[in-house]
Amino acid sequence: MKLIYKVTIRLALVILPVLLLWATVFYFAMVNEVNDETDDSLEDYAEMIAQRVITGEELPRPGDGSNNTYAIELLPATENYRDSKEYEDREVYLPQKGETEPARVLTMIFHDNYGMAYRLVVSIPTFEREDVIEAILIHLVILYTVLVCTILIVTVLVFKFSMKPLYSLLKWLDCYRPGSGTEGFPDEDSVLEFRKLTSAARETIERAENHLERQKQFIGNASHELQTPLAVLGNRIEWMMDNTKLTEEQFTELSKMRQSINRLTRLNRTLLLLSKIDSGHFLDKTPVDIVAIVENELEVYKEIFADKEIACNVKMPRYFVVEMDEMLATTMVSNLLKNAFVHSQSGGMVEVVISHGLLSVSNNGDEALDETRLFDRFYTSGKTGSTGLGLALVKSITNYYDFPLNYGFKDNRHCFNIRLRS
Repeated sequence: MKLIYKVTIRLALVILPVLLLWATVFYFAMVNEVNDETDDSLEDYAEMIAQRVITGEELPRPGDGSNNTYAIELLPATENYRDSKEYEDREVYLPQKGETEPARVLTMIFHDNYGMAYRLVVSIPTFEREDVIEAILIHLVILYTVLVCTILIVTVLVFKFSMKPLYSLLKWLDCYRPGSGTEGFPDEDSVLEFRKLTSAARETIERAENHLERQKQFIGNASHELQTPLAVLGNRIEWMMDNTKLTEEQFTELSKMRQSINRLTRLNRTLLLLSKIDSGHFLDKTPVDIVAIVENELEVYKEIFADKEIACNVKMPRYFVVEMDEMLATTMVSNLLKNAFVHSQSGGMVEVVISHGLLSVSNNGDEALDETRLFDRFYTSGKTGSTGLGLALVKSITNYYDFPLNYGFKDNRHCFNIRLRS
């Protein structure tokens, strides 16, 4: 999960309860205010009627333009009554509408100038108040939702803008390949933390580039220092075998020495190639036709392994172009085909298929290989003369170009698949 989304989620988890608490308090405060206004209006109406009773003025008539109703009753003089006010909610009958509605009722006891006690019951329908409270609730929910969404959206936009230096650095690091230098490295930002991060990343990349350059020099020196003596030894053995009189035993020993030197030469060449791949030595990419490489390499191995009478089944398009180093492409295809021919039984069949961006090479076999060690360096399945680096080299090349490589065993056939194009 991206940092910006994780922060947004955490911010939402904090903001939602806070705003929910605020909205709840605000809602009940508004409801209380509406109730107070209703009670004030009810009390004013009751006070007006009581004043008119005391002064002898004409009382309001029912249906005077409002839904308010009242009833006044003269209490017996045999008991003492105290002035009081009591509020309650109940259902009352409205003569104007001819139906019962919920209402707020005030029961008030008061005395006139002669000490006579009256009970006044005043009611105000509350259906308007309920509508107001419902409207407040609806608008509050809408406001709460819009406010939360606005806060989160603004937070994401501000955070995304503020984190642009970090994303620029991450994007550059994703595209960085060893040996490509620091070209296009993001500039340092005015924010202290980003400036320190950029500076640390630049120093790390520069150190890595220096180490890589020294490694390349070592590889070059090792290639020169080892290949030359091996070539000289091989040539001298060839000369001795061709120009000196040797016994059968001596000739056999020299042949073994020549085989060992040839194997050592191949081993040294392969190890140097692996080191170059691991150090990012092959940065150039050119369009390479995999179909042409497969066809050329197949002809070579058909001739080399002609005595095994191995059949070839090829299913490929006319051409299939991939962006990569041509030498590495040839090495990858060659090692896959060589592995298939070497481990095929006499009279078996090697099948090569290129379809939908997938290169598949399969051959006959008796049992599945150990997938946990199959691509390890120097791992062999028992074949003599093998360096155990062929599949390891294929794995290094596919890793270098991010080509998925997998192995499967089905219907007594070993199958290696490389996804060259998505």
